[in-house]
Amino acid sequence: MKSWVVRFASLYVFNVVVLLLIGLLLPSVSVGWASLWAGVILTAATIWLKPFVTRLFTGAAKKSASRRTFVGEKLVQYGIVFVVELIVWILVVVFSGVDVRGWFWGYVIPPILLLLAWVVYDLVDDRVESRTGAIYDRATGRRVAPGASAAATPSADAAETRDGLTPEQRRMLDELGS
Repeated sequence: MKSWVVRFASLYVFNVVVLLLIGLLLPSVSVGWASLWAGVILTAATIWLKPFVTRLFTGAAKKSASRRTFVGEKLVQYGIVFVVELIVWILVVVFSGVDVRGWFWGYVIPPILLLLAWVVYDLVDDRVESRTGAIYDRATGRRVAPGASAAATPSADAAETRDGLTPEQRRMLDELGS
């Protein structure tokens, strides 16, 4: 459970910042306080909907991949990524208070900016999630051993409650039995 909370929280904060930046950079997009709710929608769509829609479109595109050139295949892949981003952006606009004026500056450019932001997030997500995990642990009063990653903590906590052994101790016992 903690890993989902940490992932959602770190991505939520990142998405709110990205939405505010989109609102600042594009005069055709008004975000303001709606960024708080839009961040929830964007984060949920990113975690659960985006992978599903990407698989759906990629599976459909693979059926005709053998008939395309290398450049054609790359264009189809980029098109799929853009369409998925556009779907996520439209969901954010429809279900939040984000106001969009203009087709090009309101519906074409923001998905491209989201894509660029998620590339940046992908590069830093491990560090962001580990820092968010440390904040979560402090807030809940848990102690994480120095050098232990926040991502490994949920399974370690669950395993320790079953038999009192840490994952390292369990692995050593398993190796002795082999």
